[in-house]
Amino acid sequence: MPLSHPRRSALSEQVIAALRQQIASGEWPVGSRIPTEPELVEQLGVARNTVREAVRALAHNGLLDIRQGSGTYVVATSELAGVMHRRFAGADPRHIAELRSTLESAAARLAAERRTEKDLKQLDALLVRREEAWDSGDTEAFVAADATFHLAVVAASHNDVLTALYADLGEVMREWLRVDVGEELTPETHMDHTRLVDAIRTGDAATAQSEAAGYPFQCRPGRAGSPLADRPRQARPGSPAAG
Repeated sequence: MPLSHPRRSALSEQVIAALRQQIASGEWPVGSRIPTEPELVEQLGVARNTVREAVRALAHNGLLDIRQGSGTYVVATSELAGVMHRRFAGADPRHIAELRSTLESAAARLAAERRTEKDLKQLDALLVRREEAWDSGDTEAFVAADATFHLAVVAASHNDVLTALYADLGEVMREWLRVDVGEELTPETHMDHTRLVDAIRTGDAATAQSEAAGYPFQCRPGRAGSPLADRPRQARPGSPAAG
């Protein structure tokens, strides 16, 4: 005789929905530590057991990671993103690079054909933010800024399915980028994305596609498994790596 499971209470469902909204809205970004259990009890006005059940449910669904002695962290923005993260966490880096190249090049070509003035303003702003993050020397800030920039390029394609798929793969992409840039930001690992934005701005679909396709393979020198590991990067103008 199969076991039956009692339905989760309406209150617990409301708490799960509230926590999920904090994640989906970006109030708790991927990588951040959420408030402690006592803080959530106070904020939500519910019992500790209800909060604990909700957090465990979201951890089971892949949105949160409970780390004993450290806290609970956001690892994905949706259940599907959580599944993607778990499924591809140990994937071959070369295969992730190939996936990025395929998705981002297709999106960049469409973006060059469909971008709006609003898209261009956002890309310009995010390009500046990306450079500021690089100048700060904060690796995690740069990873977040770079990932946000590339998602904006994909969103400028105005293909909702492609954008949703790319967003759900977001943490997989960020994890790949963390490994790629390493623990320290160095001049030889900098890539200038100005040409991509300029191609999108001028409607040059072929150049936009080509630029986006190449970025994922311009890996750290000597990275194993990269088909283009010896290919020189697009260095930042004025940097020691500029050619």
